[in-house]
Amino acid sequence: QVQLVESGGGLVQAGGSLRLSCAASGRIIRNYVMGWFRQAPGKEREFVAAISWNGGNTHYADSVKGRFTISRDIAKNTVYLQMNSLKPEDTAVYSCAARDYGIVTMTGAYQYRGRGTQVTVSS
Repeated sequence: QVQLVESGGGLVQAGGSLRLSCAASGRIIRNYVMGWFRQAPGKEREFVAAISWNGGNTHYADSVKGRFTISRDIAKNTVYLQMNSLKPEDTAVYSCAARDYGIVTMTGAYQYRGRGTQVTVSS
């Protein structure tokens, strides 16, 4: 089993930055693909970004490309999401997820998911 715990969310003004962290425990995730998803009120969960097991490959949703950066620290069993130039439409609950192979964007394809952290961007 893998437990994922997100942190770093909060309230920020438009144009500001936040860095989210996702700490894994229960199993070493160095071989897992890690992803970030978000869900805004009244909307379905959507893919944000993903990173391969060694950090060599990344993939982003078009809506965040150029503003968000996903990274991972294998030694710390932690994945990060640096969010810059935040917009009100980025407001959502952000959760991280893990899967055993291959970067994919479908939320249901990830075997493990954290409970999420709230990000609110004010205009």
